[in-house]
Amino acid sequence: MTEIEFLDRAEALLQSVEANCDRLNEVDGVDLDNQRVGGMITLTFENRSQIIINLQKPLQEVWLASKAGGYHFRLSDGVWVDTKGQGEFFAELSRHASSHAGTALVFSA
Repeated sequence: MTEIEFLDRAEALLQSVEANCDRLNEVDGVDLDNQRVGGMITLTFENRSQIIINLQKPLQEVWLASKAGGYHFRLSDGVWVDTKGQGEFFAELSRHASSHAGTALVFSA
């Protein structure tokens, strides 16, 4: 994949995360702050815990850091999957965000 292709697909992923946060706040009444600076989004929960999602351009990966640890995702057949076989990006983000929020949160592509 070229750098341009990676950036296009990674940008779509970040925009999807932002749209999911807006939906959770507006429709589900969740108190979730999302702040984006360039290729990084910081999700801050009501209890002040955070999840950070950022692009690693040289590796063509998206990294997710939560209180449970750090995870690396690479695009494979149109799906962002964990490089160590832990799962798909949005499923993992949902799992970690739910843990941070103390309630079930669902993120989707």
